Amino acid sequence: MMNRLLPGILAMAVIVMASNILVQHPMGAYLTWGALSYPFAFLVTDLTNRIAGPAAARRVVLAGFVTGILCSLIGTQIVGEFGPLVTLRIALGSGLAFLSAQMLDVAIFDRLRRRRWWVAPFVSTLVSSTLDTLIFFTVAFSGFLVFLEPGNDVSWAAGPTPLLGFGPVLPFWVSLAAADWCVKIGLDAVALVPFRIIAGKLMARVA
Repeated sequence: MMNRLLPGILAMAVIVMASNILVQHPMGAYLTWGALSYPFAFLVTDLTNRIAGPAAARRVVLAGFVTGILCSLIGTQIVGEFGPLVTLRIALGSGLAFLSAQMLDVAIFDRLRRRRWWVAPFVSTLVSSTLDTLIFFTVAFSGFLVFLEPGNDVSWAAGPTPLLGFGPVLPFWVSLAAADWCVKIGLDAVALVPFRIIAGKLMARVA
């Protein structure tokens, strides 16, 4: 079993570590480069679920969760221009979002696994990515959760700005969340192609 899980565990660990590094580098006004790498964690989870089942997928998720915790611990010790690279709220938001969303992804995928090949990966990732975005940005930046880390000034994220530069006026962190969600959903659709190809090849080997 471990030999079958090892590729998924390694892929998940690489994606989580890469995303923790890339999130430190802005890409435009609302995104970081981590937004392009992190969504592929759902692809790894779905492939594992398709090939080895939900129990195996949950083990891969837990490996990614542990990797994320280690990355957060390291990030708290690295001080950048505005303080630690990873604050308590970011660490909490990241961990809760990853574990909750990925476990939901596993459950939805398993429920839909007998539908047409694209239904389970697309729907499970769509729903779980939405949950991931809601949890992370709310915990990390919303003003009403400031009590989680009173010493962390997130007032910059609460500033009223037009949503994504042209929509209704909302706290800036909502634009960050909306941009992140749009990328996740876009990559959800794009990832269907590699999912179809990789799952087909791996299922043929198992058979």
